[in-house]
Amino acid sequence: MTELLRLTHISKTFPGVRALDDISFTLNAGEIHCICGENGAGKSTLIKIISGAYQPDAGGEILFEGNPVSLTPQGAMELGIQTIYQEHTIFGPLSVTENIFVGMEITKTGFMRYAEMRKRTQEVLDYLDSAIDPDALAETLSSGEQKIIEFAKALVFDRKVIILDEPTASFSITEIENLLGIVAKIKERGIGIIYISHHLDEVERIADRITILRDGKHIKTDDASAITNQELIRLMVGRDASAFYNREHFPPGEIALEAKGLTGNGVNDCSFYVRRGEVLGFAGMVGSGRSELMTLLFGGVSKVSGTVNIFGEEVNINNPRKAIRHKMCYITEDRQHTGLFLIHTIARNTIIANLLISQGAFYMPDKEEKIGQEYVEKLGTKAENADVLVGNLSGGNQQKVVLAKWFNTVGEIFIFDEPTRGIDVGAKQEIYQLMTNLLRENKAIIMVSSDMPEVISMSDRIMVMKDGRIAGEVSGDHVTEENVLDLSIGGKKI
Repeated sequence: MTELLRLTHISKTFPGVRALDDISFTLNAGEIHCICGENGAGKSTLIKIISGAYQPDAGGEILFEGNPVSLTPQGAMELGIQTIYQEHTIFGPLSVTENIFVGMEITKTGFMRYAEMRKRTQEVLDYLDSAIDPDALAETLSSGEQKIIEFAKALVFDRKVIILDEPTASFSITEIENLLGIVAKIKERGIGIIYISHHLDEVERIADRITILRDGKHIKTDDASAITNQELIRLMVGRDASAFYNREHFPPGEIALEAKGLTGNGVNDCSFYVRRGEVLGFAGMVGSGRSELMTLLFGGVSKVSGTVNIFGEEVNINNPRKAIRHKMCYITEDRQHTGLFLIHTIARNTIIANLLISQGAFYMPDKEEKIGQEYVEKLGTKAENADVLVGNLSGGNQQKVVLAKWFNTVGEIFIFDEPTRGIDVGAKQEIYQLMTNLLRENKAIIMVSSDMPEVISMSDRIMVMKDGRIAGEVSGDHVTEENVLDLSIGGKKI
């Protein structure tokens, strides 16, 4: 086969993170090469280097059709490399034809030749067996049809390499079948296709070769026929035991919170419970609906249906204030934008949640600093005093301020959404210890995490989500990375 693309010894380092470490990769004409790996494996960084969005570290080499290249977004397009991302890059008010040719219109003597552009659009749509009208406004099309427009654009401009990044996310079964058929058809034209998906059933159906990444490293490349799904999962998740945190476990107590059939905010019919003294983990791929479920549970969005019981009493939580009054605490995924006021002091941030539920109480500034300083000392926050602005703290210390804010309430149920994202290893250990201390005090914890060692190490039970639903639960001896990942990608329930 003719080689289109070759990457040799490619690395990419961001401050404090080596996202890619000595990666080599090839793509042939007329080949579908799937890249597989967990969240954070380096897949997105790799395709951004191929598309020119990122520049690799010095020392590697990229060849396109045998020639050394230094890729930029414009240069990659000129070579014939097009990336189709999970999110649509479609202009709703424009027609299908206008979307395909936007920025690259066919003109003559200063006038746009719409008829010629429409003709070329129709030819490609016919080739793809699509009944989409070239004059239809893009905003009137379904998600699957909008994705077809992006494929059509690649064909109109004779791209040689098409990168597909999670192309079937949020698609119906019919749309997925249609898209996979189109991918196979495009392959017949000799186009090289890089396909990224966490749906291993799709990978199994269309891949010619598979490359597996893990923690930024190249693990294996082989013909798809030579790798079973179970081996693929094992290679994706294999880690040294030192990556795991060993925490103390406690006998579970009464059910603190129970949800039945919870629906809304993009999640459907979710039922689960969490008891005092345990961590209920929520795992799943990015976009599976974990954070949306937590927002719904905390009243950030009103539910459509379902019930929530707290300590045996049915409650209607339709705003965060009610959630706090029912002794719930929510450590959000994005601490800087939704968890903290960066321009205020540690002390002010510490008392803010309690002020929301204080009825008839007067705000007393003289107590603010005292309470803030108490939690600085109790949590070991590295700051001169409680008057330090939160925006000047490290990520780990900011997370401690978020915890202080909730510890200063009467919280009994703690929701941790990505509790250690963006903080260093030492700070992670401290956060884990603080969570363990909550369990020792008989609190209940719900934890969402994309970090597989974290969710495995910290959870007593794990609910695995896929496509806005709970795909299954793993507990006891079944709490393994392989089982969690298998459910995440649509495998059989344990």
